[in-house]
Amino acid sequence: MALINDTTLRDGEQAPYVAFNTKEKLLIAKLLYECGADELEVGIPIMGEKEQEDLKEILALGLPIPIMSWNRATLVDLEASLKCGVRAVDLSIPVSDILIDVKFRGDKERLFRNLQEVVTVAKKEGLFVCIGGEDASRAELPLLKEIMEFGRSLGADRFRYCDTVGVLSPHKTYENISYLSSLELLDIEMHTHNDFGMATANAIAGIEAGAKSANTTVIGLGERAGNASFEQVLMSLTHQFGEARQMDSKKLRELVSTVSLAANKPINTNQPIVGEHIFSHESGIHVNGMMKSRSAYEAFGAELVGLDRNFPIGKHSGSSTLFFHLQQIGITPTKEKIEKLLPLVREIVTCRKQVLSANELKELYLCS
Repeated sequence: MALINDTTLRDGEQAPYVAFNTKEKLLIAKLLYECGADELEVGIPIMGEKEQEDLKEILALGLPIPIMSWNRATLVDLEASLKCGVRAVDLSIPVSDILIDVKFRGDKERLFRNLQEVVTVAKKEGLFVCIGGEDASRAELPLLKEIMEFGRSLGADRFRYCDTVGVLSPHKTYENISYLSSLELLDIEMHTHNDFGMATANAIAGIEAGAKSANTTVIGLGERAGNASFEQVLMSLTHQFGEARQMDSKKLRELVSTVSLAANKPINTNQPIVGEHIFSHESGIHVNGMMKSRSAYEAFGAELVGLDRNFPIGKHSGSSTLFFHLQQIGITPTKEKIEKLLPLVREIVTCRKQVLSANELKELYLCS
């Protein structure tokens, strides 16, 4: 079973204009565990005392899953994490020529020396070590292989393959991860960004290709266009890949609402998995099918994610929708009256650009 390492409380909070307070962080961490996250990445200790205190409070919750901090691959960052008491760290290094030039002036030998120093200390402290390959999607595969071989020799546990600027496609992701996982050097974790709208697809493609885990954020929160969505990855692994994951639909709704409110990021009504309208069926053909089978036009039931199924009375509604709503309020309509009513319903909705309520439909029916 693939692992979900959720980074809402680290990379998610790095989204522009977002800041979580301590109370929000504690609730989000608790809800993520209850909703099925396998690991949490919860902060950057080197940011200062307040960040460290928040991380300590999250650890004090006693959640029975690994809690990880994010660090640059430097001793000063690692020491800040050790002060917090974490037992798992991500140690980030640039791996593309672009970022190695920016951060190390092209000096790859210094990069390897830094990595050796920090990983050695981390492993002496008994920590789980993930080497975070920043900008791995723009790096040369031979260099990634060399870093993974070096990391393994130092005792590192995982390599985070970061599509830092979101340039991958699912096909390219599958190719790259298939090659790296075939080396059997370190477990691979996917860290994907959504600049071209492919973060979740790339995360899943990486898992299909052999990656053992994926970073996610609730509602895809994160830098620029965001990260792979927790709820999308969770439901994909559960329903598309048949993984046995425990989910509480009420908790999932609470988690999504909590993060949306704390981040001041409204959820689009058509957002996958959690959008308010994704179980609303207006098309007459679709409603007719749904009346016969709940699986006709839904990949999974609304109740699984704490949403409601609706049949709005709109421009594209057919007779099935009108029959349904009138019967719900105790009227047994005739086919002839319904057929006469449909053009009027469509005209009203088109003119005012708003669906009819059941009571409005009732009045129209009784007056027709």
